Amino acid sequence: MRAVVQRVSSARVEVDDIVVAAIERGLLAYVGFGRHDTEADRGWVLSKIVGMRIFPDDAGKMSRSVVDVNGAILLVSQFTLYGDLRRGRRPSFDEAMPPEQAEAAYDAAVSEARAMGVRVEKGRFRADMRVFSVNEGPVTIAIDSAVRGLLPGAAQSG
Repeated sequence: MRAVVQRVSSARVEVDDIVVAAIERGLLAYVGFGRHDTEADRGWVLSKIVGMRIFPDDAGKMSRSVVDVNGAILLVSQFTLYGDLRRGRRPSFDEAMPPEQAEAAYDAAVSEARAMGVRVEKGRFRADMRVFSVNEGPVTIAIDSAVRGLLPGAAQSG
């Protein structure tokens, strides 16, 4: 599972010019599900999103999570996070989870994130969405469950 997470002062999703979800201070998280992702991958990525300490404390140091600041998460399904350009200029999405499975994984991710004690709003799966946000900082973090447990520069075995 992959995610691109932005610290925002506000974010919203529109479908056909209608606002379907909106948050104030919190995180805008684009999430994509890979063909071989498991529940453990989803749990790991969600724990990183909910627990990442990227909000400033009173001294200005990034040490607070979205829960600590009573923020919210806007979770937007984004299969294009699995776009692969290694073979040319048109992305291949062969490694993305098939849509029916991905929708179930997305719904589960929303439920699991809510169970972690944070308000979660969501985009509309498979819709042509317009996403608006005001990125604070800017702060943008990429998360990929395929590299969990690997330290930078460490060789991957197997």
